[in-house]
Amino acid sequence: MIPSLRQFDAAQPDRPRRLAVLGSTGSVGTQTLGIVRLFSDRLKIQALAAGSNWELLAEQARAFQPEVVCIADEARYTSLKDALAGTPTRVVSGMEGLCEIASAADVDVVVAAIVGAAGLRSTLAAVEAGKMVALANKETLVLAGALVERFVREHGAMLIPVDSEHSAIFQCLVGEDAEAVESITLTASGGPFRNRPSDTFGAITKAEALNHPNWSMGPKITIDSATLMNKGLEVIEARWLFSLAPDRINVVVHPQSILHSFVTFVDGSVKAQLGVPDMKVPIQYALTFPYRWSAPHERIDWTVLGSLDFEEPDFERFPCLQLAFEALQQGGTAPAVLNAANEAAVELFLAERIRFTDIPRLIERALSQILNEGGDDLESLLAADQAARNTVREHANVLVS
Repeated sequence: MIPSLRQFDAAQPDRPRRLAVLGSTGSVGTQTLGIVRLFSDRLKIQALAAGSNWELLAEQARAFQPEVVCIADEARYTSLKDALAGTPTRVVSGMEGLCEIASAADVDVVVAAIVGAAGLRSTLAAVEAGKMVALANKETLVLAGALVERFVREHGAMLIPVDSEHSAIFQCLVGEDAEAVESITLTASGGPFRNRPSDTFGAITKAEALNHPNWSMGPKITIDSATLMNKGLEVIEARWLFSLAPDRINVVVHPQSILHSFVTFVDGSVKAQLGVPDMKVPIQYALTFPYRWSAPHERIDWTVLGSLDFEEPDFERFPCLQLAFEALQQGGTAPAVLNAANEAAVELFLAERIRFTDIPRLIERALSQILNEGGDDLESLLAADQAARNTVREHANVLVS
């Protein structure tokens, strides 16, 4: 899925782009709304959706006056509807409401920013409706990459990555031929424990794991960055975003998080995308592609940067990254099991029910116990997802008993 400008009309649209933001109360969602404020004459919020934070969703609805809002947690529907009484905004709820918003005819761009597997069905609805999808939910492609890839082809949808690393690769590939790409390399900061002795990992606390040195993100993604699972999930996502075999996707640790990723071409040339560690730039590019709009985002000060450092990732100290590569090689339902087991294990760690080092152990247990099947239909993928969650919870109970 190499991006091509030929897929788009060369002229600027004569009206604002209409956005549906799924996951508007999360980190990516709130930053997306910040971009909309910068370009209120060229971007319009048509719909907003959140999981359970109805108070913030109501505040956002009053500020942006969308046509419709959705609260996924149906128990919060009445509270949200009462909060927006007297406004022109329509209120819907549940998965049906999310899919309605994602596929609405009056929406041009769907920002898929619901964290985890919960974002899968609504993202698929947007793809089936042929939308331009600003994809911030990497789990959708980890869980159902082959399915999404097929739907993109069948329905003429466009996936534009929001993750800084995938956005970097995407930007480097614009205008290039797929045959010219030798490999891609995703950069990783190394997280907060890059230099911490591995024999102390068992004592890592929740507060330490949530203290990322470079990025401000939600708790789940921050823990994934600490285990390097986030990079493993990005490797699987990249395989489907850019239609590359696993052996053409590399990872390198880059502590400064300035060079966001790079592409190596068959003639030995390398293209990289650089910028300060700030999600606003990749979010804006996903909303405005194929255009670049002038914005007051922070620039790199080359005179104080000093140096850019790179090193190989340590698979022994961070086994989650190795598990992700193995799941990608296995294919089938293995990536779905990996993703679900990780989500369940991270949830348990954030609840302080397991240790940091138990996260990869529980994931490995789920991968070894759950039968790897074809994974070419949504039902088998969701069944594998649920089996993995159940396996992790059962074995976590044994760990703490």
